[in-house]
Amino acid sequence: MARTLFVASPEPRTGKPMVTVGLASFFDEKGMTVGLLRPIVKDRSTDAMLNIFNDGRFINAPAVGALTYKEFLEDPDAALESIVDTYRKLAKNVDIVIVSGSDFEGVAGFDEFEFNCRVSANIGAHMAVVLSAIDRTPQEVMDAGRLAVATARQEFANVSGVVITRAPEDRLNQYRHKVEKIPTYVIPEDPLLTAPRVVDIMNKVGAEMISGDRANLVREAENVLVCGMNSTHVLERLRDGQIVIAAADRPELLMTVAAAHAIEGPPSLAGLILNGGFDTPPRVLDLIRKLVPNLPIMTVDSGTFETADRASRTRGPVHLQTPRKLERAVQIVRDNIAPSAMEAILAAPDVSVVTPLMFQTDLLEVAAANRKRIVLPEPDDDRILHAADTIIRRGVADLILIGNEDEIRTRAGELGVNLGETQIVSPQDPELLEKYAAEFARLREKKGVTLEKAREIVQDVSYFGTMMVYMGDADGMVSGATHTTAHTIVPSFQTIKTKPGTSIVSSVFLMLMKDRVHVYGDCAVNLDPTAEQLADIAISSAETAAQFGVEPRVAMISYSTGTSGSGPDVDKVREATELVKQKAPELSVDGPLQFDASVDPTVAAKKLPDSPVAGQATVFIFPDLNTGNTTYKAVQRSSGAIAVGPVLQGLNKPVNDLSRGALVDDIINTVAITAVQAQNLDGESDK
Repeated sequence: MARTLFVASPEPRTGKPMVTVGLASFFDEKGMTVGLLRPIVKDRSTDAMLNIFNDGRFINAPAVGALTYKEFLEDPDAALESIVDTYRKLAKNVDIVIVSGSDFEGVAGFDEFEFNCRVSANIGAHMAVVLSAIDRTPQEVMDAGRLAVATARQEFANVSGVVITRAPEDRLNQYRHKVEKIPTYVIPEDPLLTAPRVVDIMNKVGAEMISGDRANLVREAENVLVCGMNSTHVLERLRDGQIVIAAADRPELLMTVAAAHAIEGPPSLAGLILNGGFDTPPRVLDLIRKLVPNLPIMTVDSGTFETADRASRTRGPVHLQTPRKLERAVQIVRDNIAPSAMEAILAAPDVSVVTPLMFQTDLLEVAAANRKRIVLPEPDDDRILHAADTIIRRGVADLILIGNEDEIRTRAGELGVNLGETQIVSPQDPELLEKYAAEFARLREKKGVTLEKAREIVQDVSYFGTMMVYMGDADGMVSGATHTTAHTIVPSFQTIKTKPGTSIVSSVFLMLMKDRVHVYGDCAVNLDPTAEQLADIAISSAETAAQFGVEPRVAMISYSTGTSGSGPDVDKVREATELVKQKAPELSVDGPLQFDASVDPTVAAKKLPDSPVAGQATVFIFPDLNTGNTTYKAVQRSSGAIAVGPVLQGLNKPVNDLSRGALVDDIINTVAITAVQAQNLDGESDK
């Protein structure tokens, strides 16, 4: 995936477009392919940044807008997922993605900066916070920066730099203090970059053009001069690029302004607005037109104060029709943000935060990269069909449904679910029934199972699905939406059985915390494992963690840390820890550890300072089912963590159980997990 830089502001009109364009141009000139993402825009077709990037004249970069404010409002809960999906598609095709945050043009009461921080965290970006120094003291800018950084950190965004724009040229050094020890860069105020075009002012004040070249309406008006004084003082104040406002009934002033513009050299004015609604004497107006035939001259009915107020408050964005601004934006960023700072973005380590959405999105992408056949034996449950719709649409896995095909497709149609070419198998299919019954009878012959009895048993959808997996007609199974855990997993104990070297089937929950993923085991299967079984659970859990991108640092949990306690329970954990070290010496494991010592570096430093695991554990092995189940539910409910699982481990082929209260997203995740487990089993068999 591409390196990603998120440019965001906690307020409007900070010069964020200037920073975005400057940074993008730097990477573009280094020969990197750059892409632009706009998470939320007012209108995709008119968005200035999208047009600059997609035009190709200024920078060769694709640009996409994920959502409009209207689309965001229609489904705020799905907005973040949609933005992340758009980002990932873009990031696959470029070297670096520049994300330009939203522009405070949308929803009242919607904290845009907080949402931008959330987006940044969920795409693993390095964030640059842009602040304005206009009308602020250095201390006020520092205070605003600290608040912005605190907000970003609350959302787990990684702020790598702070850019302070629009600082007074003569006081730049006063603003060059690091915000929260973060690299901070100061860019001086440049009137051109905020200057509106003449046409922007004309539209803002409601003026009508009566003379001049319309091509000159795109010129930037760098300031406004109100002619409320005599001609001598007006001449003293005329500057290049000015919009001049003068009452239409002041011919001497109008002639003075026109003559000053007409002579060779400065001042070269941007435009002249005749205000007040008065009629300028025709001969005067005719003479002015001859003196300055190309100067835009406009007329408006409003008074001097109203006209000047509207004109002075008009701001002009950076866009394709302002090439001077684009060039100046690039230059000013280059002059004030050192190339080494921008290159540091490329060399910076990846952001370590893993949000629930990041984990789930990665999970679905990994599953889709090598699709496996996953059997779902409960399509009579509407949740299964809704989940199947997403799984099929996103290419997560190839599904096999067990049941009556006509009934399943009819119900899918009623729900608006398109099953496409999904395979649907009847548990009474004569050929498969005979095949599975014969094999099941062979496997269970010592338990007294006859062929006739086997035919009866394998017609049960859980057994039928398990036999599909066992015999290679499917790569994995997910069940439990309507069946008990025992009904789901007992058939696998009888047929698929455990992997070589593993004595026990166990389970883990993948605990998706707000900024990381933890693995808890065993929380669903084994009531009171022995030390030997606990060691196997730890090793299996570490393998499962690694399969899903979690670096395993295994904490063997107990009520005591290190050698401070004794008794049968803590002795069991201590023995299990030693067995893990013997069986898997490459694993980072320690125990017994109390839970606080396993996750809190401060506690760990006091209780077990030399431990490679204490204070930074990622895999937590509980001594019994009571402790494990209670802990995962307590953490889930008190912290808002998402518990994905139980994920069964230790089987020769993957079978996973659903909670009977599972949501559609839970089913989708479990199917993806099962597919990834199947991929890893294929990898093991290839070794």
